[in-house]
Amino acid sequence: MPVIQVHDKKFGPFIGAEKISQQIKRVAAEINRDYAGKKPLFIAILNGSFMYASDLFKEITIEAEICFIKLASYKGTKSTGNVITSIGLDEPLKDRHVIIVEDIVDTGNTLSKFLPQLYNQQPASLKISALLQKPDALEHPDLIVDYLGFSVENIFLLGFGLDYDGLGRNIPEIYQLIED
Repeated sequence: MPVIQVHDKKFGPFIGAEKISQQIKRVAAEINRDYAGKKPLFIAILNGSFMYASDLFKEITIEAEICFIKLASYKGTKSTGNVITSIGLDEPLKDRHVIIVEDIVDTGNTLSKFLPQLYNQQPASLKISALLQKPDALEHPDLIVDYLGFSVENIFLLGFGLDYDGLGRNIPEIYQLIED
């Protein structure tokens, strides 16, 4: 994986496509085991989770449904702290087993503001799956990622759904920002 440039920043290799695939298969196997016979509803949070959600859902062998919601809190390389909901949730959650699908749990602000809305709908269970989590950036220690691909340091990442001002989501690997 070569160093790449997106907009005005350089990014170096961090996690290769094969390693990402292996972790997604492991996470899917855990979900398949834990939700056998339960027909969970996956709620993928756009835009970042689309690649993870797609690859994860391909490995789900149990009966399951998926829907999408758009929440955002990033501008450039920093979290704004404000959560913006652009596309609402249309599926009823009462008595459903729900799995939130996130690309990355960083500060946890987005989920901490979104989860109460879901709990108010009285799901049978509510779990979180994320490809990446930054434990050192987490501001909500009560937020638990139940199905995690990678625990990573607090650095800016790009690729596999993660972007820098709209670009880089289509890169099949994950890169880290190279500070000048």
